[in-house]
Amino acid sequence: MKTSRIPDRVMKRDGAIVPFTPEKIQYAIYRAAFEVLQDSAQAGKIAKRLVDLVVQNLAEKFRDTPLHVEAIQDMVETVLMNQGYGQIAKAYILYRERRSEIRLAKSVLGMKDDLKLPLNTMEVLKRRYLLKDDQRRIIETPSMLFQRVARYIAQAERNFSSPVTPEQAEEKFYQMMRNLEFMPNSPTLMNAGASLGQLSACFVLPVEDSVDGIFGALTSMAKIHQTGGGTGFNFSRLRPKKDLVASTKGEASGPVSFMAIFDRATEVIVQGGRRRGANMGILRVDHPDIVEFIEAKIEKKRFSNFNLSVGITDLFMKAVQDNREFDLINPRTQERANRVKARMIFDLIVNAAWLTGDPGLIFLDEINRKNPTPKVGLIEATNPCGELPLLPYESCNLASINLGRMVKGKAVDWDKLKEYVHWGVRFLDDVIEVNKFPLPQIEDMTFANRKIGLGVMGFADLLIRLGIPYGSEPSTRFAQKLMSFIHRESVKASRALAGERGVFPNFPKSVYASRNLRMRNATVNTIAPTGTISIIAGCSSGIEPLFAVSFIRNVLSGTRLFEVNAFFEEIARSRGFYSKELFAQIAQSGSVQKIQGIPPDIKKVFVTAFDVTPRQHLDIQAAFQKRTDNSVSKTINLPRESTVEDIREIYWAAYQLKCKGITVYRYGSKDEQVLSFGPGESDRPLVHPDLLTVESEYAGGCTAGACLF
Repeated sequence: MKTSRIPDRVMKRDGAIVPFTPEKIQYAIYRAAFEVLQDSAQAGKIAKRLVDLVVQNLAEKFRDTPLHVEAIQDMVETVLMNQGYGQIAKAYILYRERRSEIRLAKSVLGMKDDLKLPLNTMEVLKRRYLLKDDQRRIIETPSMLFQRVARYIAQAERNFSSPVTPEQAEEKFYQMMRNLEFMPNSPTLMNAGASLGQLSACFVLPVEDSVDGIFGALTSMAKIHQTGGGTGFNFSRLRPKKDLVASTKGEASGPVSFMAIFDRATEVIVQGGRRRGANMGILRVDHPDIVEFIEAKIEKKRFSNFNLSVGITDLFMKAVQDNREFDLINPRTQERANRVKARMIFDLIVNAAWLTGDPGLIFLDEINRKNPTPKVGLIEATNPCGELPLLPYESCNLASINLGRMVKGKAVDWDKLKEYVHWGVRFLDDVIEVNKFPLPQIEDMTFANRKIGLGVMGFADLLIRLGIPYGSEPSTRFAQKLMSFIHRESVKASRALAGERGVFPNFPKSVYASRNLRMRNATVNTIAPTGTISIIAGCSSGIEPLFAVSFIRNVLSGTRLFEVNAFFEEIARSRGFYSKELFAQIAQSGSVQKIQGIPPDIKKVFVTAFDVTPRQHLDIQAAFQKRTDNSVSKTINLPRESTVEDIREIYWAAYQLKCKGITVYRYGSKDEQVLSFGPGESDRPLVHPDLLTVESEYAGGCTAGACLF
């Protein structure tokens, strides 16, 4: 007679064979029991007792046949029913049905998910990142995507003699991405190991005052956008409108008219076949055409492919403070073209920002005070989102650490964070080695300075896990402590690489030379807005607060998904105040602050974007900027009822706090935005019809549009 034995292998739905783990069965029973009983201790007891029965029955029934995952789930249902837990069995069955529907949706969309990612994440991956064949059929899974990127980047290790082998680097890079703890910028995910091979997100191109200079920059922009990058321009060298054109004795049309050509060209170029391009347009505040530039986006749908920022100088801000007149300088002659009231210009800026969200401010003097290579040149422009001040023809590649996964218990796992900072710096330096640059001038400048931008995402998630309210004084102090640690370890990592690989070529022209601080990279840290990469990682965007606790997402296929912050749902279940009706109520505004039945200590830490005051937003940005050698991308999201004076105060405070740039967005100031409060429907019954709705690629930054990188 054959004796029963516990199975040791299970066949998954895709045919893969994995170890049999009773702990997974126990957890599944626990979740179903807790769903019904709302009692963690009782659910745990039931799960612990029933898992033994399930395993025993499986051992008896599948002595001679392979064990399939569906058979395990069928057995769980049978045991629950036989033991008198009909309601728990029902909850378990409904969960299986939901998972089956999601698997079916992914299958219909032609996607194979080997990491059990949310449906919206899979759709984002399908649209942007997963490789396709010539018939546009997907030919890789998420795990294969990360393997492709890790393998390609790790090839750079062969260029150097170091204690890390390419195989070791590949495995570490893969695990960091697979575990959703670290993500490089979008072009690296798209193009590493693929035909394009262009891996950088951020570029700055010069625009010289000639037909060749202008249209040469336009051609270079097209090449960069085609490979997935974004571009920044300073148009201040262009002569003003109606100025003399010596060759024809005619009149110049001015920088704003040429910007329109760049905008139109961007409209027709899809980046790497996957997304529309993006630009930053900058004009110095002392340019004679500054008023036309400030008001360029007041006409709706104009310059929709540009973020606009005024290049601010200390001289201008002092003139505003003293209520003095200010000279506008013709860049062709370097002579005064006009004299205006500085406060009038500042008033026009804040009024336009209140109306449209543009222009932001770029503080040119502050940026150049922190320029790491002043003998190489002045920095005049940034990338599209403002976090990368770059020299002409410079590029930079970015990556972000998911802070929500750098936690041990209720404290930061500083050892793990340190390890990921060092590996992140190595990854980004390796990217430079294997990158395929779109222009030779960009390759030369990038290798000369080797700038990288290691940043963070999931900051709001981390604060919640630590019990610190976003925007509070403790959160600001913690932000500075956190970024100080990251920057210090990033510098150590770059110095260690310099010991292995040598300093960056422009090191003698850098601020580090006089201090004998031998660096591999001219810059090491950037706080990017993240965006789709934070959707992939399942975390909050950049250093932004949560934009909502509960909301509706319009996914790419037209499906509408009801989403709830996973950590909030976990707490709601464990504390006994979970209900679908509650989440529907929260989805009216995204905030929990005015919802009855939620404990005060939970409300305290689950702070959303519109719960945070403008000054609290800014204080977080300034805290990170103090310890970030590049810049910080953060949107000061304002409610619809905010005033022009609110924006004036924020812009002025940003200058005083020594930020390198500032962007505001007042809800509703654009016709098209990715977050909206209004009538919404869902395929699930909800209590309230007016729900917070977001687009598929919105991760929680500026409500005017999804971040590209």
